[in-house]
Amino acid sequence: MTLEQPAIDSTIDVVDGLAFARLYGEPLFNMPTDLYIPPNALEVFLETFEGPLDLLLYLIRKQNFNVLDIPMAQVTVQYLTYVDEIKKYNLELAAEYLLMAAMLIEIKSRMLLPVKKSDTGEEVEDPRAELVRRLLEYEQMKLAGANLNQLPVLGRDFMAAHAEMDVLTERPLPNVDAASLQAAWRDILKRAKLNARHQISREALSVREFMTRILRQLEHKQFMEFGEIFNELIEQGNGRPILVVNFIAMLELCRESLIELTQAEPYAPIYVRLSYLPQ
Repeated sequence: MTLEQPAIDSTIDVVDGLAFARLYGEPLFNMPTDLYIPPNALEVFLETFEGPLDLLLYLIRKQNFNVLDIPMAQVTVQYLTYVDEIKKYNLELAAEYLLMAAMLIEIKSRMLLPVKKSDTGEEVEDPRAELVRRLLEYEQMKLAGANLNQLPVLGRDFMAAHAEMDVLTERPLPNVDAASLQAAWRDILKRAKLNARHQISREALSVREFMTRILRQLEHKQFMEFGEIFNELIEQGNGRPILVVNFIAMLELCRESLIELTQAEPYAPIYVRLSYLPQ
């Protein structure tokens, strides 16, 4: 296990002794004699220590001990003296410090025992190694926290500025010339052409009317050639829709057995005649 000593000492320089409280940021070591203070007004204040590791690191740095070679006897005695002072005021607060004291005593006890090699022949790890690792990690976190605390904080180091702008702005209207208006109109016509739809006008045609017309054509004739039925409509210039309706009228007359379509042989002319006229 390789341990490195930090290049920067992050422990704060405080005076010896146990402070009862702080007054305007300064530690208070003696009870005031000229003021009446209620019994519970002052509480135990652990300097600026934030836990057992913080206290232990302070004791080591204060006496310039090498963190990789901690004299456990001196550090343990000083630590226990401090814990005894804490217990006089707040036993519950001293619980975690007592746990660290037990760890220090255990390390000191293991160091007093003869050093034995392990089964593999390697030297046994130094009992202080785990404590040193925790101290170095705590030192790094403490340095990182101090660096973060130095960053400017809103509300502590500076205040956010608020300002209102009372400026009236007017947006000028664009100038429209004849060329721009003409181009806009051409664009509208182009869009209308692209979206134009084919319109179909509905023409009302009655199949019954054309059926009556065909019967009148055949009324005074014995028969008519198939094409003659449509000649008059074609000569009048009627379009395909009327011719289709006329053809449908002819088929409807055949279905109702009012007319007959005859053909003498294949490919011969087709003739139309009334069904009820004598042959």
